[in-house]
Amino acid sequence: MIVVVGIGADGMAGLAEASRAELRGATVVYGSKRQLDLLDDTVPAPRREWPSPMLPALQRLPVDSAADVHVVASGDPLLHGIGGTLIRLYGAHNVRVLPHVSSVTLARARMGWNAHDTEVISLVTARPHTAMRRGGQAIILSKGASTPTELAALLCAHGRGDSEYSVLENLGGPTERRRDATARQWADDPPQDVDDLNLLAVRYLPDARMSPYPDDAFAHDGQITKHGVRAVTLAALAPRPGERLWDVGAGSGSVSVEWCLSWPGCGAVAFERDEARRLNIESNAAAFGVAIDVRGGAPEAFAGAEAPSAIFIGGGLTQPGLLDACLDHLPPGGRLVANAVTAESEALLTQSYSRHGGQLRRLQHYHGEPLGGFTGWRPQMPVTQWAVTI
Repeated sequence: MIVVVGIGADGMAGLAEASRAELRGATVVYGSKRQLDLLDDTVPAPRREWPSPMLPALQRLPVDSAADVHVVASGDPLLHGIGGTLIRLYGAHNVRVLPHVSSVTLARARMGWNAHDTEVISLVTARPHTAMRRGGQAIILSKGASTPTELAALLCAHGRGDSEYSVLENLGGPTERRRDATARQWADDPPQDVDDLNLLAVRYLPDARMSPYPDDAFAHDGQITKHGVRAVTLAALAPRPGERLWDVGAGSGSVSVEWCLSWPGCGAVAFERDEARRLNIESNAAAFGVAIDVRGGAPEAFAGAEAPSAIFIGGGLTQPGLLDACLDHLPPGGRLVANAVTAESEALLTQSYSRHGGQLRRLQHYHGEPLGGFTGWRPQMPVTQWAVTI
């Protein structure tokens, strides 16, 4: 059995008796240097510091020995912690977790924020832009002392410099500290004495959450799936939590962005030949805080990409072999949605509908515009859409 004991910055004094008893009876204790240093002389067992990288050491834990293996971890080991990794490796029946109050719980208590209103984001291994949001509030786990300044700069760069920004250090310990500012104030004059053990409490301002987003929310050169068509396209793609989209001929990446925002764990791979458009996709991914793997043209760039749950083809349909290559990469139950605006690509979708079934639609949007002293209807280009489940 692996026994994972959560410990806070207040060390042994803050532990429940059950956790102290486990550590006092341990034959060996694994953990990071910081966590092991929190143990006192009542824990006589040898201490083993995790190497870097840590995963190979986790895979070699002596779980077959007669004695339990003890691990100390920060706060709640199942909140972006080592507990989940150990359970994935050895199964829940072989891992027992004794949680402590997490730093996230302490941060919410300091801020007066309810759990159900607050997102939790970890930047321990993720890139800083993945903590970008267009509203709401979040507790953000930092990688180190530089994280607050890096994120503050990103918020300013993407129009969120007025966000309320609190940096909380050594929560629950004798040197606990909280500093409040706006993201802009922090970025303009970042303190140089931030402790590595810190997290952030951010209320994102201005709050501009919506779905779908207007076209001008994205960086684009005109190659973008327009607002109304994008909404219909996302409905046809039917994203589900944790799924991955392949966005082929991605243009601005607007469909990828909306897909990633739809449910927790959703990700996307964007395939785009044009370098300037790839830069737009990367900019939009950073601005919305989503994970998009940006690649070159399809189907050449399919190699090595993580497998899709669904594929959207927004451009390049007439390229020989592209549609068949997309269909070949779909798993059983996978969805494909393709939009066409030219007669040639529409003909290809009609043929595919005849062969594979699915749904074939034509979308036509009109906008009211001044016509002399009256109002007339101005049509957008019609879009033919084919949707199929394999």
